[in-house]
Amino acid sequence: MFSDTVKALRLERRLTLRDFCEQAGLDPSNWSKVERGINPPPGDVKTLERLAAFFRLTGARKLAFMDEAALQRNEIPADVADNAILHKALPAFFRAARGHELTDTELKNLADDIRKLHTRDRH
Repeated sequence: MFSDTVKALRLERRLTLRDFCEQAGLDPSNWSKVERGINPPPGDVKTLERLAAFFRLTGARKLAFMDEAALQRNEIPADVADNAILHKALPAFFRAARGHELTDTELKNLADDIRKLHTRDRH
């Protein structure tokens, strides 16, 4: 979860909550609630980008950081939600995740759509 990740990243840098908030320009009271999972993670991409830079996150770690924030807010990450192929496949995925049986055709279409995500020409 995002709350566990940001707390671990802060502790790795050996920062108290107050020191971190002072350096990152955050309110300690509100940020404490984020770290404890009471408040949702920031939804503003600029804030998340700034935090990722503060923690020196790049590549896959930065992407995971951004995804965890979205997921803890019960949202689909924006770059995923904007993908037309994945958007089409999500209803079948949701049904499968809820334990509903997919027809052979639906399963094949879902697999095909997922494969298309990894091709150069996604449209």
